[in-house]
Amino acid sequence: MTTIAAFKDKTVEPSIGNALPHFLPILVFPLIFAAAALGGWWLLAPFLFFISASTLDTAFGKEDRNMNPKTTPEASLVLYNLSVWLWAILWPATLIFTLWQIFVVGQHAWWESVLLAIILATEGQAVFIAGHEMIHRRSAWERYLGEFLLASGSYPHYATEHFYIHHAYVGTPLDVGSAFKGQSFWHYFPRELLHNLTGAWAMARRRMTRTKKPVWHYSNPFWRYGIETAGWYAFVYAMGGWLIVLIYVLLCLGNVFSMKVSNYIQHYGLRRIRLPNGRFEKVQPRHSWSANDKFSKWMFFNFQRHADHHMTASRHYPLLQHYGAEASPQMPASHGQMFILALKPKRWFETIDPLVDQWREQFYPQIKDWRAYDSRVAQMRPEAFDVIVEVFQVAPRLADAIEHDPELLDSLQSREFTDLEIPGGFGPDPEAEFIARSGLVRVYWLHEFGITEMKEQLAEAPVQDSADAAQIVRNWTNHKTFQVAMHTLRRNLTPTEASHALSNIAEAAVTSVLAASVEDIEDRSYQLQNTAVAVIALGDLASKEATACLALELVMLHDGTHDKFVSDLMRRFGDALTNLTDSSLLFKQHTAGERAITEYTFAEWSSKFGSEDGNNDLLELTRARCIYVAGDPLIEKTFENLRRDILSDNSLHDPFVAQLNGEPTTGESDALTPCEAAEWGIMSIERAARVLGLAHITKLSILQSENTSTAVSIFEEAQSQGIIDNETCEELVDTARLWRNIASMQRLALSNFSASDQLNDTTRAALAFACKLKDYDALVSAVGQAAKTTRDFAPASLPTNKV
Repeated sequence: MTTIAAFKDKTVEPSIGNALPHFLPILVFPLIFAAAALGGWWLLAPFLFFISASTLDTAFGKEDRNMNPKTTPEASLVLYNLSVWLWAILWPATLIFTLWQIFVVGQHAWWESVLLAIILATEGQAVFIAGHEMIHRRSAWERYLGEFLLASGSYPHYATEHFYIHHAYVGTPLDVGSAFKGQSFWHYFPRELLHNLTGAWAMARRRMTRTKKPVWHYSNPFWRYGIETAGWYAFVYAMGGWLIVLIYVLLCLGNVFSMKVSNYIQHYGLRRIRLPNGRFEKVQPRHSWSANDKFSKWMFFNFQRHADHHMTASRHYPLLQHYGAEASPQMPASHGQMFILALKPKRWFETIDPLVDQWREQFYPQIKDWRAYDSRVAQMRPEAFDVIVEVFQVAPRLADAIEHDPELLDSLQSREFTDLEIPGGFGPDPEAEFIARSGLVRVYWLHEFGITEMKEQLAEAPVQDSADAAQIVRNWTNHKTFQVAMHTLRRNLTPTEASHALSNIAEAAVTSVLAASVEDIEDRSYQLQNTAVAVIALGDLASKEATACLALELVMLHDGTHDKFVSDLMRRFGDALTNLTDSSLLFKQHTAGERAITEYTFAEWSSKFGSEDGNNDLLELTRARCIYVAGDPLIEKTFENLRRDILSDNSLHDPFVAQLNGEPTTGESDALTPCEAAEWGIMSIERAARVLGLAHITKLSILQSENTSTAVSIFEEAQSQGIIDNETCEELVDTARLWRNIASMQRLALSNFSASDQLNDTTRAALAFACKLKDYDALVSAVGQAAKTTRDFAPASLPTNKV
């Protein structure tokens, strides 16, 4: 970092000659007086003064010299201070005189009045600079003068927000005034405007609480802010009523607008990094943009030396140091040019973002991923920044989710989550702490908080109809899924355990919206008498192996009576499930053109399995499960009997199994990454397990029972029945679990399952750990072996007597 000593050959001493240029800004006041009094061509004079800055910056060049703050007594800065103090007299007088000329004397044409208003709004930025300088002074009377100047622009609360919030949290998500990379000024401005007021009030309340005084105590600075601002508005109202007040409000907004542009420019994209101890690094010169244009230095009280201002906030402006490019990023143009550029987001990003990237490479070469620092969610939920960083490092899909729905982070503040996340330091060592923490999480999600408890929790929420229920259940589902995801990323749950928890969440969610749909119909038209429907789950939901991006595959079975009732119920089911899967963290979204549920009579459904197209349905039937019944509960037994009869019918499954014998396994897996291979692997190994079950249906009781069956459970029972040997069983079980673990993590973490570029080192380590392997290279090797096992067994090598 550049030090003051580095500038010892470029020092400047306080003197009358060096102080006089800082009186240049007040020369605009007689020009504004003349414009307000005379109008006409005199209106041009202030505008010429304003636009001269960029030209004169070029003409006067740069100013690298610094005044030494250690050897310069404050008494020698009286003349410099006078140039600021005069603003407390000249600006109010100029503002009052100009408003009087416009609204009371009324001698100007409408266009002259508009130009005078623009002049006042433009000069307002300099007023804020002078006020900003004084609110940082140690003497109370100077701070009050600064507040008075800010009050003329209806913004005195800036004194509290700027000093206690902006300076404390600059360059962090906690400071709305520090624009993040990719944030346009037009997005920045309203949030900064609102936060300045709400943040200042919250800070004032906290300060009053710390001194054990009520918020209405006279020492609350908002009393001063209110009186000062009210005084200006009373004066304006006296000049001409409410119309003048409205115009004055717009004038003040223009002043604030120009000040906010400057704020936006000074810290855009520059972030203080989070340290391992959880604190942000100390403010350094590199966290503010700097410039050293000589004329702007005179005009704006060294405002461009903003880096040093944040190093020593109470330092008087003549003592502010300029830091070179080796210590602080430099603005690529003059302040005036940057002002215009900031109002054009596309050109701003094209110009500044590459400089921000250079800054990051220069000062933080060790950091490769800045997405958390640049995220909108970090601005909206700064108190959750550690979690945001954790998510962005490992799980791009979850990062996208919290960007679009920051309320997901609130689920981590519920006692349901915090009671399980025991903080470190309670055990004899980290390993013991991890075992205790993960044990609590597993007991809760695998035993205590099951489907029954989830349904009871959902039933407590008041709903108006099925559409309302779908929205409430979707939000609940997203929050629960996010909790399970965080437990998984923190290794408190294995992917297999997470799948069990997600399956329970999915089943509770689906059955709740289905029940709400039935209630809609019962309330409006029908009673469920002498009829019944059963909803059957297929796929991963049926086998309780649900993962994120779960594609719902549901079938509604009925006896064929009450066609109007069934068609109405199907329509409501379809609408409710579409609403449930919209913007869901757990379910794959179903659009209006897609169907998450299909409807059959028992007879129609049974006939499907005798056709060639029904072969895949036959495989899915091996793990089909009834999850919801409306009406006569005996319909579930009807389904189970039908399922058992179909699976036991040799004429249905023998030709299918014989047809598969000799077919090659489709798909090339050798050149795929683990994430890409997992999709192929699950499909292939699941198909192999189901076909194996059909080939030996009489020996495998698990397919005949009402319990769910997984590929692992089929292989294990096949081994126990002597259908496959121990070695083959172990290989197949390990392979099935590997594919499932990879798929579970990738669907949870990655927004694009096949995008290997999303696999940073942290994500790769998480994938390897989920598969109980030491590193990603070991995972790649294991995937190669799993792919070989899958090709050898599925489906061409289906054993009929392999013992």
